[in-house]
Amino acid sequence: MSDTLVSGVIGRRVEVNGERATVRFSGVVPPVAGTQQEDPLFVQTSQLSRLRDISLSKCAVCGAGEKGRIAEACPNIREVDLSQNLLSSWDEVTQIAGELALLEALNLSENKLQFPSDSLSLTGTFSTLKVLVLNQTGITWAEVLWCAPEWPVLQELYLASNGISISERPTDVLQTVKLLDLSSNPNINENQLFLIAYLPRLEQLILSNIGLSSLHFPDAEIGGKTSMFPALQYLVVNDNQISQWAFINELDKLQSLHALSCIRNPLTEGSKEAQNTRQLIIAKIAQLKSLNKCQIFPEERRGAELDYQKAFGNEWKKAGGHQDPDRNRPNEEFLAAHPRFQLLCDKYGTPEDGELKVQQPFMLKNQLLTLKIKYPSQLDQQVLEKRLPDSMTVQKVKGLFSRLLKVPVSDILLSYESLKMPGREIELQNDLKPLQFYSMENGDCLLVRW
Repeated sequence: MSDTLVSGVIGRRVEVNGERATVRFSGVVPPVAGTQQEDPLFVQTSQLSRLRDISLSKCAVCGAGEKGRIAEACPNIREVDLSQNLLSSWDEVTQIAGELALLEALNLSENKLQFPSDSLSLTGTFSTLKVLVLNQTGITWAEVLWCAPEWPVLQELYLASNGISISERPTDVLQTVKLLDLSSNPNINENQLFLIAYLPRLEQLILSNIGLSSLHFPDAEIGGKTSMFPALQYLVVNDNQISQWAFINELDKLQSLHALSCIRNPLTEGSKEAQNTRQLIIAKIAQLKSLNKCQIFPEERRGAELDYQKAFGNEWKKAGGHQDPDRNRPNEEFLAAHPRFQLLCDKYGTPEDGELKVQQPFMLKNQLLTLKIKYPSQLDQQVLEKRLPDSMTVQKVKGLFSRLLKVPVSDILLSYESLKMPGREIELQNDLKPLQFYSMENGDCLLVRW
C-alpha cells in the first residue's frame, strides 16, 4: 500500500519500530504533564511543526500528496531519509522538496527514479540542499550534470552503485562539492577521474570497489606536485586492484592529501606483515597524517623514513647513488621507483655503509642494541650501558626497569635521544611497539623516569 510523505508521518506515532517510520525529533520540547499535549493525537500533529529530522525509509512513500500539506505540517524539516520507497521520478522528489524550504539533507537511495533527459529550468527548489544521497537510483553522469544546476550549495554527493561512467567534465556545476562518493561503479577508470580533477573544493573522494589498479598524473614530474585535485585531503581506494607501489608514489604528487584509506587491495593484503606495508606507504607519501583511519605520529613517520632508507640503500648505491654529493647520480629507474629517497637523504643524511646491511625493513630480528641508560631525575645515578634486543617491546623494557629499580611498571616513563638528532628527546609512547619501531641505534641514550 503506497503512502504520501505527510500521511506517512501523521499516520504513525512519534516513534514506530520495525518497517514503519521512525521519526526523530531534534530539539522538540516534551509534552507538559496535565495538559492537552499529553494526548497522543496532539503529539502526532502539533509537534510536526518542530521536526527537524525525519526518516521514512521503507514506508512505501510514493509522492508528496496534497499540495501545501507538507509545508503546513512540517515547515522546519532539514533532513529527510526517503530511501527504499516507491518514488519513481525526479519530478515527485521536486514536489516534496518544494515544500521543505529549509531542506539541507536528502537521502533517496534505492528508489528507482526516472531523471530528466535534458537540462532543467531553475526553480530554486534545492537552494539550501547540502547533502544528497543517490545510491542505487540508476542515475547516469549526464543526468547528474543536468540536475546539478538545481543544487547551488551542495557539499556532499553520494552516487554509489549506479553503473556510472564519467562522460564529461563538470562545467559551472558541482563547484561547491566537498565530498564525492563514486564507490561500486566499476565502469569508472583512471582517465575518467581526470574529468573531475579540477573541482575546486573537492576535499574527500571515495573510490572504493571500482576496479582501480593504476593512477598517473601526467602534468607532474618525479618529485613534483600535480595541479589536479588541488583541494583533495582524504582519498578512499579500498577494495580495488591496486598491486603496484607506483600507485602509491603517484599519490605523493597530490598537493593537499593528508589522509588515505587503502585496505583490501592486493598490495596491502599480499604482505605477510601489515606493519611493513603501512610504514612503506608512510615513507612514500610525505604529507600523510592518517592512514586507514589511524593517525601517523611524528615518531612513526621518522622511524618509517629511516627504515626505508636502510631497506633500499644498497639498491640506491647500485643505481649510482653515493654519499659524496658530487658523485651521487642514481639512475632514472631508481628515481621513478623511489621518488622520495633523495629527499629523505637531504632530511636525515645519506645512509652509512654499516646501516645498509639490513636488506628487509621492519623484520623482527633479535639484534642487540648497545644503549646508554640515563636516569634524568636521579642526578647521582651513573650513566650505564646495556644491550637490549631491538625486537623487545616498550612494555617489556618497562618491566625490566621496574624490576631493577623496584618501582611499579605503571610509573616508568621511557624516551630516548638519538646520536643523529642531538638535543631532541623522543618519547616511547606505544607500549606494544618494539624498540626498532622507533629506529633506535647503537649508541643512542635511553632515558628512564619514574
